[in-house]
Amino acid sequence: MNPELTDELRMLEESHLQPTIRMDRDQLALILHESFTEIGASGQFHSRQDVLDHLPDEDPTQRTLEDFVAQMLSDNLALTTYTVARTDLSDGHLHRSRRSSIWIRERDAWRLRFHQGTPM
Repeated sequence: MNPELTDELRMLEESHLQPTIRMDRDQLALILHESFTEIGASGQFHSRQDVLDHLPDEDPTQRTLEDFVAQMLSDNLALTTYTVARTDLSDGHLHRSRRSSIWIRERDAWRLRFHQGTPM
C-alpha cells in the first residue's frame, strides 16, 4: 500500500481519538459518514446519531494508537486495524482494545463508515 495513504489514514484515525475532536460535534460530523455505524468495546451498537449525541459528553482520556495497519479493499474503500491504549485520567488505569475501521473515499475525502472496538 502507498505509504502516503497509510500515513493519511493513520492521521485520520488519530484525529478522532483526540479529546478536542471527540468533544466537537461539528468536527465529528465531518469525519463520520452519513451511514456510520459502530460496535463499541462494550459490544453495544451505535448509530452515527448516537455518537454525535453522546461522544462529546464523555470524560476525556489519553489514547495512544499502536500496531497500525491499513489496506485497500477497493479503489475507494480502506480497512484499518490497530490497538488503542487508553489511560483513564481519573485513576490512571490502562485499558487496551483492538480496533478496526472501514473508511470510504467520496469526493476526494475519507469518511469513517464503520468502526469496531474489542477489549483485550
